[in-house]
Amino acid sequence: MKVTIIQFPGTNCEYDTEYAFKRLGCETQIIWHKEESVPAGTDLLVVAGGFSYGDYLRSGAIAKFSPIMNAAKTFASNGGKILGICNGFQVLTEAGLLPGALKRNDNLHFISKHHHLKIENTDNTFLSKCEKDSVVNIPIAHHDGNYYIDQDGLADLKKNNQILLTYCDKDGSEINPNGSVASIAGITNIQRNVFGLMPHPERAMESLLGSADGVKMLEGFLEL
Repeated sequence: MKVTIIQFPGTNCEYDTEYAFKRLGCETQIIWHKEESVPAGTDLLVVAGGFSYGDYLRSGAIAKFSPIMNAAKTFASNGGKILGICNGFQVLTEAGLLPGALKRNDNLHFISKHHHLKIENTDNTFLSKCEKDSVVNIPIAHHDGNYYIDQDGLADLKKNNQILLTYCDKDGSEINPNGSVASIAGITNIQRNVFGLMPHPERAMESLLGSADGVKMLEGFLEL
């Protein structure tokens, strides 16, 4: 399996992402955002976390104009799989590849800690190795992780089972760290080939570092 990881000015999780997928046995390649095409043979395109363009204007709002994002849209329209993690999720919403938007956290503070997540839907490639309603413990690190969508959009997400992850406590009860609508931590598009989440599964690959729950999440892509 070949995983291609996009690097923008300010990206800081590309090497963590590379490590995670290499650990799963994948071939990986990091490409600069000025590339105008997705490398041939790419099975999964990852928009990694960080602070593209320093989060100036609005998180992900400048990155969406990079040449690689036009290629990403073409890749997705042809059925290619895309994963956006943290800032990558922000970029994907700004680019219109996922619905909704990410706002400043309700408490206006940067949040960096492990947080529990409830697996809401597994009828998708990303979370196919997980059990529905199970709880995982994954790091979060964001200032603009407050997911917003209007009520009609939220109804559509629920109707189409597009909500992948919600924030919870260790027992699965809702606990919202940033003000996200319906405590949403991750979603997919209606075609189920573009995925975005604020938590960092690539930072949860080894129990020694606090959690290995990211392994079973990312392993879903190995079925491509």
